[in-house]
Amino acid sequence: RKIFEIAQRLQDFGIAALTVHGRTRVQMYKGEADWELIGKIKENPRMRIPVFGNGDVDSPERAVAWKNKYGVDGVMIGRAAIGNPWIFNAIKSYVQTGQLPEPPSISERVAVVRSHLEFSIRWKGERTGVLEMRRHYANYFRGLPDFKPFRQRLVSLIAPEEIMWTLNEIEAFYEGVEVLKC
Repeated sequence: RKIFEIAQRLQDFGIAALTVHGRTRVQMYKGEADWELIGKIKENPRMRIPVFGNGDVDSPERAVAWKNKYGVDGVMIGRAAIGNPWIFNAIKSYVQTGQLPEPPSISERVAVVRSHLEFSIRWKGERTGVLEMRRHYANYFRGLPDFKPFRQRLVSLIAPEEIMWTLNEIEAFYEGVEVLKC
């Protein structure tokens, strides 16, 4: 593999740090990231810059375990943060205390969805902003029991006001319900 030569050349060109995704372009989102390879790049005695690993980091436990196992300077989060912006604080908490924080409350989740929807509409316009948000609802509300009817409604609505009303209903319905995971 040319990755070792490429990593060294990039370092020689003066980059300050290197992030390596452990999946090839051909793999795209299929298969597992090759963290053994990432670890070997980090172990290369010629590498003097920080090396960060990326790929399949989807939990605080995995972030810490792989950082320690493969000796990288840090990990990058990709798809695991979609609809779960809390993962970064969860990792920080896990590193500092060894404990996982409580999942975000329904009020926190709804507030972030509202903000994301409003930003999406400002950025892309009402129609596109609303349509593009549809792919995110399931991720934001992962772990809520019996969420399917709400998700079906959210992905069928076009008017932002109706979506906001539905978010109010979701918040009221799930207030006090234990969230299974984030």
